[in-house]
Amino acid sequence: MFAQQLMSGIATGSLYALTAVAIVLIFRNTRTINLAQGDFSMVGAFMALVFFQVLHLSLILAFVATLISVIVLAVLVELLVMRKIRNADWLTLFTATLGVYYILHGVSGWIWGRDTKSFPNIFSVTPVSIGGMLISEAHVINILIAGGIGLLLFLFFKYTRAGIAMRAITDDVEAAQLMGIPVKFVVTLTWAVGGFLAAFAGMLLAPIIYVSPGMMDTVLIKGYVGAVFGGLYSIPGAIVGSLMIGIAENIAGGYLGAQYKVTIAFVMIVLILAFRPRGLMGGQARREV
Repeated sequence: MFAQQLMSGIATGSLYALTAVAIVLIFRNTRTINLAQGDFSMVGAFMALVFFQVLHLSLILAFVATLISVIVLAVLVELLVMRKIRNADWLTLFTATLGVYYILHGVSGWIWGRDTKSFPNIFSVTPVSIGGMLISEAHVINILIAGGIGLLLFLFFKYTRAGIAMRAITDDVEAAQLMGIPVKFVVTLTWAVGGFLAAFAGMLLAPIIYVSPGMMDTVLIKGYVGAVFGGLYSIPGAIVGSLMIGIAENIAGGYLGAQYKVTIAFVMIVLILAFRPRGLMGGQARREV
């Protein structure tokens, strides 16, 4: 039983990690905690439902169309809202993302309604046996896709000019500008990557949970906790923190009861902030830009 809870926790944590990494990316380059990150995923889940069920696109085309739609949404939020107030204090930026969160909630409820909707089960319901453990195919696919995205991000940040530019403005925006890096474009690209991650999170979660305007609220909280747990400037920390939270809550739910699954995440964050305020992999405090 423990091994199965462990695998389920890794699968759950990998989905939290998609949100956590997006939160870290945007925070590193804009000083903004993006409270709308979960709603980007929620819109993506609804769009996937429309493309797949209403327009009858193939699964691959529906995923590609959803990916493009959510990236465009994230870029528009940056261009139309966040860029206008980019030099404001952190509280103003935080409040702006909260406003976007409520706008997307309201518009989604107006367009698609408040009732929950089921997403077609695109995975086999027959569990897969791995080393004697029975785990759902959805969990296996989610782990593989999340791992693939993690590898893709690693290669992007290490070997591409755009990825290196994003790292550069995280370290020192003024030096990056002096080196000719287009900071405004890189910030927009950061939000686009956040939209990319949000689209995958929404599409992977849609077959597991019901699609509704509030479907990502809890996931956003867990993703934020994972980001803080690992260190808000550390992408590896966000991944490790999210996996630890996924594992801890699944084990707690399996042995103590489902009511403890939400509580355990906040117990962990209180403990880590008490003993290591910058998170597990948080380095030196960064200068605000």
